[in-house]
Amino acid sequence: MKQSMRIVLASGCALMTLGTATAFAQEWQPDRPINLIVPWGAGGSTDQVTRVTAPILAEALGVEVVVVNQPGASGAIGTQEVLNAPRDGYTWTANAIANNATYSVTGLLEDTNIDDWHIYLSVANVPVVSVPADSQFEDFGQLLEALQTRGSEITVATAGVTSSGGTAIAALSDAADGFDYNMITYDGGGPAAIATASGEAMVTTQLAVEQTELIRGDRLRALAVLSDKPLELDGVDPIPPITNWLPDMPLAPDYFGIFIPAGVPDEVIATMDKIWAEQVMNSEAIQTYAENFGAVFAPSYGEEARALAMPVVILEACSSVERGEAVNDPSTIGIDCETRTEVGM
Repeated sequence: MKQSMRIVLASGCALMTLGTATAFAQEWQPDRPINLIVPWGAGGSTDQVTRVTAPILAEALGVEVVVVNQPGASGAIGTQEVLNAPRDGYTWTANAIANNATYSVTGLLEDTNIDDWHIYLSVANVPVVSVPADSQFEDFGQLLEALQTRGSEITVATAGVTSSGGTAIAALSDAADGFDYNMITYDGGGPAAIATASGEAMVTTQLAVEQTELIRGDRLRALAVLSDKPLELDGVDPIPPITNWLPDMPLAPDYFGIFIPAGVPDEVIATMDKIWAEQVMNSEAIQTYAENFGAVFAPSYGEEARALAMPVVILEACSSVERGEAVNDPSTIGIDCETRTEVGM
């Protein structure tokens, strides 16, 4: 894997409980297609990895897994559609887990938290700060100076306030003691990156996987990766870490995957656990995707996945409070922002 960015990840093997192993004897056999709602536009980070993963699940289950893009409200509209659907195992969603876990904090969805979902993670992603290839900004230091002095003159393309790009630019502002910017939102990270390459915006802070081909094609110039280590992509100079300019910036892996609402029949989850352990966690297709597009192959499920997700969930929830964007206090989903810990519900 030619990639110098490394995120510390737990073991890729989830522990099997005796109860789950017993449940495998009663595997679920769906009798119709499964609806998998991606609450973002086509071509973005969630859409990409979901379309690599869906065929693996379809083959294992013996039915079609239909990926449906339903963007809007930073992913909240499609997510609500899944929560409203019958809990029969035939309607799933895909997203960054930090979104599903914090929608109630940002007020986009009410009374929902991480434990409303069975979690199946596939990759960890990282945002990249990029500008059009002909931009005046040659490195992140120049861009940072412009943001601090020109503020809202600088247009930033993202997939919305709670998207990975939206939270990335907000986190950059926090780490730099505050600067203004003019956010332009699109239906997904892919469209936001393409718009920036076309000159519709001066900057994008979307994920590496949404920008890789544009960077390789010399349509975007990558200035920094939100990591403490450089990111290497084939055919591209190493992208320097943001800590070269903002050494104290808080960073956490941003995990993506497929989520099934709590309350579905037990045999649905037992079957999905088995498929994830035997097929997804050994998938060459997902691993190749990750290597080619600047993601980290990091499959997990169940309690292990939840534990891996919590650092970025806490970071996003508490950062929204610090920016004055929280509608509901993170304590309502069991997060204490004074200690930056999960305290339970």
